[in-house]
Amino acid sequence: MGTEQPREAYFHLRPDGVFVGNDPVRGPWSPDHCHAGPVTGLVARAAEREVGPDKMLTRLTLDVLRPLPLTGLKVSAETVRHTRTLATTRATVHDLDGTLCVTATTMHLVRKELGKVPTAQVPSPRFEDARPGQFPIRQTRHGLPAFPDFVEVAYPHGEDKGAGPKTIWMRTPPLLEGEVPSPVQSLCPLADCGNGISWNVPPTEMGFMNTDLSVHIHREPVSDWLASDSVSHWHENGIGMAQAVLYDTQGPVATALQTLVLFPPD
Repeated sequence: MGTEQPREAYFHLRPDGVFVGNDPVRGPWSPDHCHAGPVTGLVARAAEREVGPDKMLTRLTLDVLRPLPLTGLKVSAETVRHTRTLATTRATVHDLDGTLCVTATTMHLVRKELGKVPTAQVPSPRFEDARPGQFPIRQTRHGLPAFPDFVEVAYPHGEDKGAGPKTIWMRTPPLLEGEVPSPVQSLCPLADCGNGISWNVPPTEMGFMNTDLSVHIHREPVSDWLASDSVSHWHENGIGMAQAVLYDTQGPVATALQTLVLFPPD
């Protein structure tokens, strides 16, 4: 399933360290702004580089304060604490004017070799039974090439049942031109899709933009295809939440939560 043809990356990196968005990172709400999932991948990249490979990124929490322009983003991370067991970082994303767009924190835990240990036996959705399909959001609010047009999608039960909770498999473009993303970086675009997977009415009838994202990773994924089992809770006060369990082909790897702001169509 899928294609091995080269795919356009979400970003390219300028010599001055600015990440410039390509068409695949354009979000569904505005023609000028990024989907937050790949930007989350940039934050994970900065944090992993700051901490180093001896510790695994296990928790990443973002607050999305402002829209993220495709024209350029500056991402930085600094260590807050680093011990033999754990490390934490604080990360920021600024636009080219220096405006703060995202604040984030990460937790990293030391890698160990414990051998086989008991764990809950939770199977992954069967990738072998999945059938290709479209991303659950068919239309954006601007009609330009965007995030949904560049991801490969498959449904484990062979069909998209429309509104409500659902499970999809997704394979995403690379994060950055000329670079292979880490397993956690590859997981980030899907982690930020819970609201776009499990919407209760399409975006032409109700907006459901997330203002944050928290991802807890207990195992680094080992497959290119990753699954999200997602549900969205919406309420009359204009606030919602999307929650998702994330899988690779061997089983669960993470959970993701998004707080949503609901808004009527323009």
